[in-house]
Amino acid sequence: MAVTREAVLKALGRIALPDGGDPVSRDLVRALAIEGGAVRFVLEAPSPEAARRMEGLRRVAEETVRALPGVASAAVALAAHASSPGPAGPGAAGGAAPDLRIGRHPAPQAGPAPIPGVARILAVASGKGGVGKSTVASNLAVALARAGRRVGLLDADIHGPSLPRMMGVSARPASPDGKTIVPLRAHGVTLMSIGLMLENQDTAVIWRGPMLMGALQQMLGQVAWGTLDVLVVDLPPGTGDVQLSLCQKVPLAGALIVSTPQDVALMDARKAIAMFRQLKAPVAGLVENMSVFVCPNCGHESHIFGHGGVEAEARRLDLPFLGALPLALEVRLAGDAGTPVAAGEGPSAAAYARLARRLVADGVA
Repeated sequence: MAVTREAVLKALGRIALPDGGDPVSRDLVRALAIEGGAVRFVLEAPSPEAARRMEGLRRVAEETVRALPGVASAAVALAAHASSPGPAGPGAAGGAAPDLRIGRHPAPQAGPAPIPGVARILAVASGKGGVGKSTVASNLAVALARAGRRVGLLDADIHGPSLPRMMGVSARPASPDGKTIVPLRAHGVTLMSIGLMLENQDTAVIWRGPMLMGALQQMLGQVAWGTLDVLVVDLPPGTGDVQLSLCQKVPLAGALIVSTPQDVALMDARKAIAMFRQLKAPVAGLVENMSVFVCPNCGHESHIFGHGGVEAEARRLDLPFLGALPLALEVRLAGDAGTPVAAGEGPSAAAYARLARRLVADGVA
């Protein structure tokens, strides 16, 4: 009889820890591998000091697994969670508890579950990078807040978090108990990003799928979002682990697909739409970003990336076309300065206000 992963985790789940819980529920088990009758895994401690105290637990875990039917050998190693630079628990800035970690393995979940207090979740997605998806997400969130909505903004682009810079925030979120994360506020929007948990903005998040999925689950479920009309989620480009996890963990009111008019961007946008449809998540519609450039000196309009391609694609796919957004220097300057252009006045702000009103009217924001 071959041993299974489920059998090993079930056995480890019966080991009681002195301070409560078990190695599985406390998220200590890492890198579980089974090859024939050989089982090996790592017990990860929250600190080097804790790891030194866990030698007894390591021996018990090894003996427990070795006693399972079908197990020929068991090898258990101890490791300590890094406390140096990276998305680990912040102990100094922001008053966060020292054992708060972002990037745990995901906890089992039966199906999509709503976030308490959050009425709607709107995903902002794109098939490829470079189409201005994060710019649209940040400005849309601000425009919705200016329209009177209670808005949250979650930066789920874990490998490339840019919303802290675009929203003008840099403080580390607090955690009063090491579990609950208190988000920040900027421009009327409640904000959370993995970028706020890093030691500095140049730190790279080098994670595989399980840690990405666990981080998303934590930022959805452990953040004190409060009462929101809509939570805008800025997804990474493409059709990967984060998009799949979002659709599996929470019910979406809709997914807003951002694309430029050019054929290469539209080709990838079709893939994003196909993904959401396959996952049974509603697509709220398409937005054409960088639709037109108006010369600030002479007023001449230039369609640098083409024009009308997204609207034509929306008609072909029988999806709402939600509007066109300009390619404007003021949008870039405002984002770099940390005050989204939607927070001010002018043609670009008006375009985002129209988009916000449309999404509210459609019932997805």
